[in-house]
Amino acid sequence: MNIAEIRKSFPNIKAGQIYFNHASIGPLSVPVKETINSYFESRSLNLKQSFDVFLEADKSAKLRLGGMLNCRPNQLSWIGNVSDAMNVLVNGIDWGAGDRVILNDIEFPANVYPFLNLKSKGVEVDLVKSRNGIIKLEDIFSAVTEKTKLISISLVQFLSGFRTDIIELGMFCKEHGIIFSVDAIQAAGVVNTDVQEANVDFLAGGAHKWLMSLTGTSYLYISDKLNRIFKLSNVGWLSVKDPWHILDYNLELKPDAEKFQTGTMNVTGIVALNKSLEMFESVGFNNIEKLVLANTNYFIEKLTGIGIEPLLKNLPNKNKAGIVSFYVEKPERVLLSLQKKNIIGEIREGLIRMSPHFYNTKKEIKTVVNSISELI
Repeated sequence: MNIAEIRKSFPNIKAGQIYFNHASIGPLSVPVKETINSYFESRSLNLKQSFDVFLEADKSAKLRLGGMLNCRPNQLSWIGNVSDAMNVLVNGIDWGAGDRVILNDIEFPANVYPFLNLKSKGVEVDLVKSRNGIIKLEDIFSAVTEKTKLISISLVQFLSGFRTDIIELGMFCKEHGIIFSVDAIQAAGVVNTDVQEANVDFLAGGAHKWLMSLTGTSYLYISDKLNRIFKLSNVGWLSVKDPWHILDYNLELKPDAEKFQTGTMNVTGIVALNKSLEMFESVGFNNIEKLVLANTNYFIEKLTGIGIEPLLKNLPNKNKAGIVSFYVEKPERVLLSLQKKNIIGEIREGLIRMSPHFYNTKKEIKTVVNSISELI
């Protein structure tokens, strides 16, 4: 499937909209909408068929996610959202008083509050200070003490778009016996995310942003190493090896990540995500990364040309993904004016944040930058 064909499958593009807000929520393509409607139809007319559709989508989507992340499907679990996933991590580790966690000061709260909630157990959180939206690995390394038990970071930061070199950070964690956690919701499917190469112990991501599917559909990955020492704090009827012997009450947990799926899942979301991932596979994840980075660099170049300094202006590709954030005077007025021109972006913490995807075009970027230039 080529880009021109993919663009035809998005109703918002046909309506003349320029959509640069994938970092908040992605639009649904026609194939995804049709898949959802087909599933709803089977739920109305043929419940057995709808269950079979779910079983196939569940298996297929995990295979596709496994290909995207370079892990086995049985290392993945469905979960409602990234906050829930991070709470699974926090509650599954044996913490002691004085243990320390390293985060940074521009993380999305889903990757902060679950760790702050450990204060009652005597766990301390160290917030590494960012530098104009950039997180230096040397600052993380220098914050490590003998009591550092875990480092958690977003692969791509929601505000600045800064992309951390998780391969180097993961190797550091492995060498120092530190648990390494990654929030990949702004990265997976957009840039290369290889949990094996990066020695990731735990990863959480979601479907509704760059993967352009439904809210309430997220996933977690757990490494075999972490899984062996993990304590499961929440269990449900689907956590056990043989859930269909319903009245046996045999609390023998599944050995893999599926034990985190405690009960009925977001079936519609899984069906929809599987269809969306089919499109991503047809393009190829390496091709998607190249296209996203090309759009990001072109956006930065054009903004610089009108006197705007994007946060990631002078960084190499390894530290960029799809988010381009920048400051202008009266950003609310600028964004509202853009919306009147059917251009969709976002404001976060006083910055305008644009997040074009692989199927967006340089022509669209040029149109947006020209519109911004006229407004400022």
